Amino acid sequence: MFADKDSFMNDFSLKFLKFQGKPVSEGTSKEYYETLVRLIKDKIGINWAAANERHSGSQSKQVYYFSMEFLIGRILEYYLINFGVQDIVRRGLEQFGISFEDVMKQEPDAGLGNGGLGRLAACYLDSMAFLKIRGHGNGIRYKYGLFEQKLVDGYQVEVPDNWLKNGYAWEVRKPEKAVVVKLKGKVRTEMTNDKLIFIHENYDSVLAVPYDIPITGFDNSFIINNLRIWSAEPLTDEIDLVSFNRGDYSKAIKYKTEVEAISNILYPESSSLAGKELRLKQEYFFVAAGVGSIVRSFKKRNYSFKDFTNKIAIHINDTHPALCVPELMRILIDEEGLGWDEAWNITVNTCSFTNHTVLPEALEYWDVDLFYYILPRIYMIIEEIDQRFRMEINRRFTDNKDLANRIAIIRDGTIDMASLAIIGSNSVNGVSKQHSEILKSHLFSHFYRIYPVKFTNVTNGISYRRFLLKANPDLSQLISSVIGEHWKYDANELEKLLIYKNNDEFLKQLENIRYQNKSRLAKYIYEQQGIAVDPNSIFDIQVKRFHGYKRQLMNILRIMDLYNQLKEHRELRINPFTFIFGGKASPGYHFAKAVIKLINSAAGIINEDKDLNGLIKVVFLREFNVSKGELVYPACDISEQISTASREASGTGNMKFMINGAITLGTLDGANVEIRNAVGDENIEIFGLTSEEVLEYYNHGGYNPWDEYYEKPRLKKVIDQMVNGFFVKENGDFRILHDSLLRDNDQFFVLRDFSSYNEAWYRLNQKYNNKKEWFGSALTNIAKAGIFSSDRSIRDYSDNIWKIKYRKV
Repeated sequence: MFADKDSFMNDFSLKFLKFQGKPVSEGTSKEYYETLVRLIKDKIGINWAAANERHSGSQSKQVYYFSMEFLIGRILEYYLINFGVQDIVRRGLEQFGISFEDVMKQEPDAGLGNGGLGRLAACYLDSMAFLKIRGHGNGIRYKYGLFEQKLVDGYQVEVPDNWLKNGYAWEVRKPEKAVVVKLKGKVRTEMTNDKLIFIHENYDSVLAVPYDIPITGFDNSFIINNLRIWSAEPLTDEIDLVSFNRGDYSKAIKYKTEVEAISNILYPESSSLAGKELRLKQEYFFVAAGVGSIVRSFKKRNYSFKDFTNKIAIHINDTHPALCVPELMRILIDEEGLGWDEAWNITVNTCSFTNHTVLPEALEYWDVDLFYYILPRIYMIIEEIDQRFRMEINRRFTDNKDLANRIAIIRDGTIDMASLAIIGSNSVNGVSKQHSEILKSHLFSHFYRIYPVKFTNVTNGISYRRFLLKANPDLSQLISSVIGEHWKYDANELEKLLIYKNNDEFLKQLENIRYQNKSRLAKYIYEQQGIAVDPNSIFDIQVKRFHGYKRQLMNILRIMDLYNQLKEHRELRINPFTFIFGGKASPGYHFAKAVIKLINSAAGIINEDKDLNGLIKVVFLREFNVSKGELVYPACDISEQISTASREASGTGNMKFMINGAITLGTLDGANVEIRNAVGDENIEIFGLTSEEVLEYYNHGGYNPWDEYYEKPRLKKVIDQMVNGFFVKENGDFRILHDSLLRDNDQFFVLRDFSSYNEAWYRLNQKYNNKKEWFGSALTNIAKAGIFSSDRSIRDYSDNIWKIKYRKV
């Protein structure tokens, strides 16, 4: 890309003069950023175009990964690392008198996702590019992302995340590849040449315009893949002039407004009928655009549809893109003239499905009447799939007449999207070994009986080159100094670090690097939020989407209990602690928003208590995103992974903390089980009910939380403090939390696990006193984290599901 610093400086100055119309010396950080991105895009553009041309003419299979979210974060510096020119660019900019860090900060975190689902999708695109798999993302170009999180008096307040206000330098608009998506209308049939033809009429047209973002892999300029995100635009810019001239301005622009709303916001609030309608439109919009684009590209290569499954794999990431199944059927039958059986065989053998939840309420169901109104032809296809499935089940399972009714796609006036995805796919996978077993034994047990060979497991993985190599450069340099550079290609090489577990000098270097990373995070916290924290304290961190089962409530209640103990027992001695939270609550999820308020209210009391002299501090990091994650993960001592056992499908934050040397404090839930198996009981702290115990409780109606409340005075005190005036300004804000624990039977077992959690935390407090033991455990976590690389996950998908070849390392 750049042979040396001088060639970069020459290219950069010429590009800056051409693009900005002035010399480099007169530029701003924003202008330097835009110019650098343009320069990199120009350099990779030749390869990108060539790669696309190779894709078009290639005989190899391509993967299309459909996901509502792609949380790619900032990508400029990461791409500089991938191309091996980070140091050249840094030195060149510095010689211009330009701060490399200031330029990198100009890039916005792309507002294309929210949490683990989107970050996983981004990691998988990264690994596909590294492994030289022709794999492309397909999603939505959200104008305002999810939301930008503000804190006002400790309350979460949502404001639009206007991440596109200055454009997005990486994207390339492709209007010539737009797809028309049809909503609403009527479907009529007619016989033509003894064949039933379906004709969609009087529909609303939406133009899906693609924007492509290049996806590069580490040390691989040969394959440059696409993340294609779709923007909803009106088919015409004309307004209803009659209405406008009448003064009815809203009606005049009604069509334009309704169309553009489809790609405005990720996960619009769906408590109203209008919100549900918008969500359904969103899901069909990006599916129809993506599948239509795939078929159009396939046909350009003059292939026979008999070859479709050998050339194309469509992956459905959770149930949001489940409409890939009926949409592909619609295209094959209505537009390409295939018969039902041939189209169904192609569809099932093309599509695969990853389930990401065990929570019944998180599975998607659509009201039949709403669905038929928005997608009449798709509903007809789903109805036919459902009827044929019922017939098959009734024929195969004559001893169980009710089986089909219990798991059919259409039942009780709703459409079950998980059932649709399972029936219409050749593979169904969970995302951790435990999660996959729960799918087979509980959530989808009837389907497992019907289609046992469909079910498999692919444990989630992370892009370790982003979250270790990029986010923790000092640790990466230390690793390379003792085991060489090949770990950047093969994460399993990290296991070679184990020989240094008892090496005092190496462990001291590891401790020093951790301190520097904590100092960096402490500086950021002070600059952004005005809270001074001690980098010598233990950083105890929980950053993730807020939800009842993730149990941020249990964490802050434990901190409140610790505060009470320190106030009541002045002789109590613990290590200094900084407790850090981060994450967003869904705008309509009042319970989760109350937990955020509780954390901030508790922080206000604890941080200002002069009696504690700063012994413990509580920080809520607002607007947690990928870039902040890259600050947080390398600075963590204790990784809080405390979800209710059996509720977390996998988790990936646990892996990002682990590979940076944090010690997990967690339940036996999701991938925590596999982390424990990898590192051993002495290098992780496990507490609480097991999944089997939780599921047994659920099967028998739960447990009685009042017993815990009355039998444990310390626990009772912190619960009472939520409602007894301890928080002077709480105004009943925490009644919803109090009631969830007692009146509503504590469905996530916060009280049941509280004592075990407290005991486990105190054990880690004690362990930290022996720094050699602590950092020996930290090193073990780093060394054993290789199995949680997304490279491994993608190899599993390629071998067992997509049946596609990849790069060997």
